[in-house]
Amino acid sequence: MAWEKIRNKPEGYHYSIDGFQRSKGAEIELNGDIAALFKTELGIKVLNYLKSITVDAVAGRDISNDQLRHLEGMRYLYFIIKKE
Repeated sequence: MAWEKIRNKPEGYHYSIDGFQRSKGAEIELNGDIAALFKTELGIKVLNYLKSITVDAVAGRDISNDQLRHLEGMRYLYFIIKKE
């Protein structure tokens, strides 16, 4: 069912890395806005902070399933920002 939605998407629309469907123009604009924000000195500091609490975070052996899923969700969001 999900693949059918992707195959039969409306003309001019595509699915982004974040899983949402938007027009190509809207995707380009969003990517430009994100790039402009995180290329600033302050944006780089924020990205470094986000990396330190997500990608660089080491989960101990006693981490619960819920905690691990939460951490992986945060990592996923960090990489979406980096990819955009």
